[in-house]
Amino acid sequence: MKDVGPDATAAGGRGTAYCRRGWSLWLGIGLVLAGLAVLGWVGWQLYGTNVVSRHRHQETVQRLEDEWAKPQGEARADVGTAQGTASAILRVPAWGDDFAVPVLEGVDDAALASGVGHFEGSAGPGQKGNYALAGHRVTHGEPLREMESLDVGDLVVVETRDVVYTYVLDTDGDDLRVPFTAGWVVGAEPVNPDPAGVGPREDEAELITLTTCAELFHTDDRLVAFGHLVSAVDR
Repeated sequence: MKDVGPDATAAGGRGTAYCRRGWSLWLGIGLVLAGLAVLGWVGWQLYGTNVVSRHRHQETVQRLEDEWAKPQGEARADVGTAQGTASAILRVPAWGDDFAVPVLEGVDDAALASGVGHFEGSAGPGQKGNYALAGHRVTHGEPLREMESLDVGDLVVVETRDVVYTYVLDTDGDDLRVPFTAGWVVGAEPVNPDPAGVGPREDEAELITLTTCAELFHTDDRLVAFGHLVSAVDR
């Protein structure tokens, strides 16, 4: 067997150590890049999606207003967008005169990324039943970010082609917190299964319900506010 001298053994040890340092270096670079990617994704969610969605809000609101300004008989009631059909404009005076968000049909991801969503099967604006809406509280324009600030008596205005509907809130924005599976809150006649719990006024036929995430970050709970119709004025 060929004799291996001390120099060769030392060289082999140095080679192994070099390989280990090389792998450690690349592993470290990979972890840094992964961390930067995560930070970039978080930054996009918290800031980038808001920029894009708020631009969509303004664009869609302007399209609706331009459409409704057309002569009677020519104006459509809604406008189509890449994210869905916009049918109304939501305004909350307590959040400022410039707060205006389009209402899109459905509550899928595309609709909620472009405005507030109208639950399929729930009543339309001003109709008997429950006009149920959902919106993001954080990211994607965060239209309902200030949900907790709403108080009993605050107004919620829903503008359509023909009529401006004004609702008044019967509950504070943080009075009711439910799991996302609590479908009763968007039912035609919402009834809280907890007799001592918060619910809409029982003597009102035309209701509105606002729903959003209970926390600013991930949660399976929802904040819910109920109101009822107080006026309907022709445009």
